[in-house]
Amino acid sequence: MEFKVTSEDKHKLTFELLGETHTFCNALKTELQQIKGVDIATYRINHPLLGVPQFQIETKSIEPRKAIKEALANLKKKVKEFDKEIGSL
Repeated sequence: MEFKVTSEDKHKLTFELLGETHTFCNALKTELQQIKGVDIATYRINHPLLGVPQFQIETKSIEPRKAIKEALANLKKKVKEFDKEIGSL
């Protein structure tokens, strides 16, 4: 996965996630929407086979990069919990 910023200011960040699909992007978008201070978290993929996910995040009371780090930490925690549950089967 490659994180490529296309534009950034204090409360708005747009970036691309090269090498990712809807699977990871939906999970990240959902986690970002749960972060306090995030107003908009969305993405699009222009072409289903060749497109690159393009994210847009708009915030009020949190820096966009900090919100991404928090969302990724939450995802990591959920994956560990899921792995633990699967391991007990």
